[in-house]
Amino acid sequence: MTQTFTLANAMLILPEETRTGHIRVVDGQIDDIGFGAAIPAGAEDCEGDHVSPGLVELHTDNLERHIQPRPKVDWPHAAAIIAHDAELAGTGITTVFDAMRVGSIPTGQGRYLKYARPLATELLELRAMDALKISHFLHLRAEICSETLVEELEEFTAEDRVGLVSLMDHTPGQRQFRDMTKLETYMKNKHAMNDDEFLQHVAQLKGLRDRVGDRHEVEAVAHAEKLGAVLASHDDTTREQVAVSAGHGIRLAEFPTTVEAAEACREAGIRVMMGAPNLIRGGSHSGNVAARDLAERDLLDILSSDYVPSALLLAAVQLGEIWGDMARGLGTVTRAPAQAVGLGDRGMLHPGARADLLRFRLRAGVPALRAVWSRGLRVA
Repeated sequence: MTQTFTLANAMLILPEETRTGHIRVVDGQIDDIGFGAAIPAGAEDCEGDHVSPGLVELHTDNLERHIQPRPKVDWPHAAAIIAHDAELAGTGITTVFDAMRVGSIPTGQGRYLKYARPLATELLELRAMDALKISHFLHLRAEICSETLVEELEEFTAEDRVGLVSLMDHTPGQRQFRDMTKLETYMKNKHAMNDDEFLQHVAQLKGLRDRVGDRHEVEAVAHAEKLGAVLASHDDTTREQVAVSAGHGIRLAEFPTTVEAAEACREAGIRVMMGAPNLIRGGSHSGNVAARDLAERDLLDILSSDYVPSALLLAAVQLGEIWGDMARGLGTVTRAPAQAVGLGDRGMLHPGARADLLRFRLRAGVPALRAVWSRGLRVA
């Protein structure tokens, strides 16, 4: 059945500007865009609300939070996936790359058990049943300091919708946790470690990096190519680390931790992604560079909600205020992430694009969502 509707008298967030107009949707695609405050017959009057593309999320830990809402609690996965999907839809995210760790540590302190392959299978089965509201892809977080990375990567094929593979090196004392006191606080709070357990954990990770780190990095790069996935770095800190990333063919840097690394990424043609919570909170919870500092230096390209889905739209609006350009701010969560992973059918308002849309208005600078559409269907 043909599904047609028109949103009119809206502030359209276009790639380069915001402009009052209307947008017509036919069968899940944008059919026409026009300008002016006129309300065509049968159209919905948006009363000046903003209408933007749906948000594109490249890195979120939210699904992991749903499958393990408390330490040692394994929630039923189908229920967790459906709840995660609904939560994202309710925050304006219409395309998500669900982050799943590959590379386990089944022994010793700070154990991380294997879960990615069965969880991915369940997610893809739910997608095939049309049980999900929004568009899901896989983001494999390749943990270099692990015992089982290669075996777990080999469980995935090109048919699995793996859109991103990121190289994660959590060796203590570098990258995200250069400040060991921050790592100690994090691990003790999350895993209830005592002093001896924390020291054993640090020694274990450093030992793993020495034994398998270089091989795992090479294998992860090779598997990303086999899967047809975009390759990303994670927590680059120095120019030397960025140079290695560029050598691997990486074109997306997740959460560089210093201005030095972000500048090196810009020079190497690598897009810089920062966390929306970092921008909203005014700084990194790990003590690394603030997203706002990079934004003010014109070194920020993409935002990710990271661990707070509702942060994505709010942070994009705040970026629009910082830059004095709402279209540019929203572009960091729509057009830029879509382009970074080669999704040319979404992320912009133009005829022929997927009708992934948001309607929101600002209240005291905070975006209040009025409606969300995915492929032209109302999902929130």
